[in-house]
Amino acid sequence: MTPGINALKKAGVAFRVHEYEHDPDSQSYGLEAAQKMNVEPARVFKTLVVLVDGKSMAVGIVPVKAQLSLKQIAKATSGKKATMADPKAVERSTGYILGGVSPLGQKRPLKTFIDQSAESFETIFVSAGRRGLEIELSPQDLGALLNAAFVPLQQE
Repeated sequence: MTPGINALKKAGVAFRVHEYEHDPDSQSYGLEAAQKMNVEPARVFKTLVVLVDGKSMAVGIVPVKAQLSLKQIAKATSGKKATMADPKAVERSTGYILGGVSPLGQKRPLKTFIDQSAESFETIFVSAGRRGLEIELSPQDLGALLNAAFVPLQQE
């Protein structure tokens, strides 16, 4: 059990947990997940934490093959500039280790944005809160649970 899975159980939404053997030498946790679960990478999303205007953190959820556009997430937060958050700050804020950051069940919920491409799928995959563990759920349920907005977040 992870805090992310517990949050879904408590909310009563439909989801499935997928587990695979994580390779510590893997270069990309997200692409590894897609490959090992035999799922198209466009449906597997990574959770990235940014620092907006040097003072507040926010979460961007994008497909594992895509790059997060810092310009787009800054715009979504009504900020001027976004940078990737310090890894230690991410771990303290979310309660998860890098490569296993779930958008669900974070210690301190952050303002969250999901790339609009998620809406084109019946279900998507996000980290369950541990490397080698993914949650499959509808993007609408994810968005509702996180009070997230669907916006363009991919770097062009």
